[in-house]
Amino acid sequence: MKPDLKQIQQPIATEMVEFEKKFRDFMKSKVKLLDHITSYIVKRKGKQMRPMFVFLTAGVSGQITEASYRGAALIELLHTATLVHDDVVDDANYRRGFFSVNALWKNKIAVLVGDYLLSRGLLLSVDNGDFELLKIVSHAVREMSEGELLQIAKARKLDITEEVYYTIIRQKTASLIASCCAVGAATSGADAVLVEKMRDFGEKVGMAFQIKDDLFDYGEDEIGKPVGIDIKEKKMTLPLIYALNNASWLDKKKIIYLIRNKNEDKKAVNEVIDFVKKSGGLDYADKVMNSYFEEALALLNEFPDSEYKTSLEGLVRYTIERKK
Repeated sequence: MKPDLKQIQQPIATEMVEFEKKFRDFMKSKVKLLDHITSYIVKRKGKQMRPMFVFLTAGVSGQITEASYRGAALIELLHTATLVHDDVVDDANYRRGFFSVNALWKNKIAVLVGDYLLSRGLLLSVDNGDFELLKIVSHAVREMSEGELLQIAKARKLDITEEVYYTIIRQKTASLIASCCAVGAATSGADAVLVEKMRDFGEKVGMAFQIKDDLFDYGEDEIGKPVGIDIKEKKMTLPLIYALNNASWLDKKKIIYLIRNKNEDKKAVNEVIDFVKKSGGLDYADKVMNSYFEEALALLNEFPDSEYKTSLEGLVRYTIERKK
């Protein structure tokens, strides 16, 4: 049965409503312009999968506490800050179909808003003595920055190996979901061993999530990010890496030439996509994604049955079965 987010949210429906109120309060400022912008950010929220991971893992590991709300808010504040800054770096005008902060209020204000969100998250933890949560989430933010810079460095040379690719997605994507699960466990009263197990669980989910995202680049679903966008941005993802590793020297040279010099040419991008499909790159990536998915479920199955566990399994399934 296809996972449904509303159904998955059932055991934590009350907590999600309460969280939204608390999150709005945590973002409040005495500056009218800042309040106006943060209100705009809250309105364009996405699927809220991060707080869902926090609350569901807290429920699986022990119980949802007041600290769980602060942990979820800390992750959202720091992650939102990185997104606002990313849009400035990328000169992006849209985020989730809405105008980005920098598109509406210019770069200077966007950078300052990002700084404000970062400081609110830090103070939220410091004021409440949530130093363990701050350590978990700060580690994830550092990993995300390193992963992004590693990908940029490698994109210049187009020499990413499969091993380096896993390092990049573990840092860029999986580290954030891992921190959500670790925070959920840490705020539930769980011991250090259990917190680490949940962090490991979240990392495996994050790896599967990113590989699924990479598959969207090849138009396997009707909805999703624009087809070929990773190729246009010279991002070496798993399907392409596998295809190049199994190509003849001549084919490899040709494809790398197209990515390096013709990445804005629609015909050339389509040629790269066809090459990857014919080389079995999509099947291989799908196989690796499912391997991470199975490893995550194996860890989750070590916990007692509960409505939280059922929903958390549904959320994991959603990450690899989603259409966008």
